[in-house]
Amino acid sequence: MARQKAPVRPSVHDLVAGVSVAAVLIPQAVAYALLAGLPPSSGLLAAAAAPIAASFFASSPYLATGPVAITSLLVLGGLAGLAPTETSEYVQLAALLAVFVGAVRLALGLARAGVLAYLMSQPVLVGFTSAAGLIILLSQVPSLLGVSATTSSPVTSALAALGDPGAWSASAVAFGLVTVAAMLLVRRLPATFPIVPIIVVLAIVLSSSTGLGGPQVGELPVATPPNPLDLPWSSTGALLVPAVVIALVGFAEPVAISRRLAAETRQHWSPDRELVSQGAANLASGLVGGYPVGGSFSRSMLNRLAGARTRWSGTVTGLTVLAILPLTMWLATLPKAVLAGIVIAAVVKLVDPRPVIEFWRLSKVQFGVAATTFVATLALAPRVDIAVILGIGLAAVVHLWRELQLKVDVEVEGHTLHVHPAGVLYFASAPSLEQRVNDLLADNPDVTRLLVHLEKLGRVDVTGALSLRELLDEARSAGIDAGVCDVPPSLQRIVGTVLAGHRVDILTDD
Repeated sequence: MARQKAPVRPSVHDLVAGVSVAAVLIPQAVAYALLAGLPPSSGLLAAAAAPIAASFFASSPYLATGPVAITSLLVLGGLAGLAPTETSEYVQLAALLAVFVGAVRLALGLARAGVLAYLMSQPVLVGFTSAAGLIILLSQVPSLLGVSATTSSPVTSALAALGDPGAWSASAVAFGLVTVAAMLLVRRLPATFPIVPIIVVLAIVLSSSTGLGGPQVGELPVATPPNPLDLPWSSTGALLVPAVVIALVGFAEPVAISRRLAAETRQHWSPDRELVSQGAANLASGLVGGYPVGGSFSRSMLNRLAGARTRWSGTVTGLTVLAILPLTMWLATLPKAVLAGIVIAAVVKLVDPRPVIEFWRLSKVQFGVAATTFVATLALAPRVDIAVILGIGLAAVVHLWRELQLKVDVEVEGHTLHVHPAGVLYFASAPSLEQRVNDLLADNPDVTRLLVHLEKLGRVDVTGALSLRELLDEARSAGIDAGVCDVPPSLQRIVGTVLAGHRVDILTDD
């Protein structure tokens, strides 16, 4: 892992950046906790503990860790059916889920398995992200309209709310739409412009003085950290699969953020260290009563543009949130419609079908993977974790199916049969090559020489090489002079080792 010397103390730039990120993180933490089906206090506790823990291990000085939208949706899906949302049992399950997510990421990071972050194919990631953005947007519709969600399904609740205009709160709609418009309009301004805290303060003042804005956040009692021994460990079996899904899927965003910022600033970064830092962040969040967290792109960009120079900016962010926790009573009169507007403005860019449609032009098969993942995510909401597993499984099947398709070019020159297999010769594709060559020899009884050209093979595993040896031996037993040629350097060791000593030469085609 790339090493980075830790600074002795934060600079003034880190202090400014850390406080700036905290000003945005606090209302977002409340909004994302509600999205996950948790009380605001869970989001605030996660927002305080996670950045501090992550800052000790991260390789990126800019990555802002804390509650994020996609992970919050995955938490809602992973805990669906285990306990009613916003109950103490649900809160404890979310905390234990964070511990498991942290343990998985920490173990992968210590095992230097950061490469696993790249195993989720682009079609699956694009299909899931697009659908997840739409689900998150729909989940905010009831709050935006000033009504309560009727079911655990964001899609069903949104449709029910939209279908009952008589229950809408006009002032809630006004507060929410103004929030969305303001956040979208200021995107042309520098990222350091404090639009989120400005909106929150103005909304609180207006709501408190006029009574408008619809349903409010209400009291925000911050619970004391739970005793780890009192967490619902009996639910471990039900939480393991969601934990692995969140650990891998939720890590895609921190990886993308760190990689992009490292490229832009020409700094070292390490996916293994980011796994460790995100693991520590989730462990800390769970142990204080929070829930699974990840890396935020918008807050990371703000952190960088606000002047962050070291990882200490994350520590400052967490400490700032911790210091403000006793004052969160001032958020009680914040309209939920404003929080809905903040979430909608943050995720609206994810609701973009163009990346999915682009796969139609690039690859019809991969378009099928992306489209299937997209539809499954919408159909199974809130169990989006199952949709992710289905998408990954489909992508794996497609990959194996394509690997099975060993293309074989053939030419007959006099009494010589030239065979040019292209692709990957491994245990699953080797039988098709054997069958094809046997059929060719049966169809060409005058052939006395067989040459298998390997220049178009990208990889040959042991089973593939053994099958090749058996094929050549069988041809020789039939009186045919058989061998291989055009062996690329990358395959010479495995081919030479397996074929040597078995009366089979590696021939040169002349």
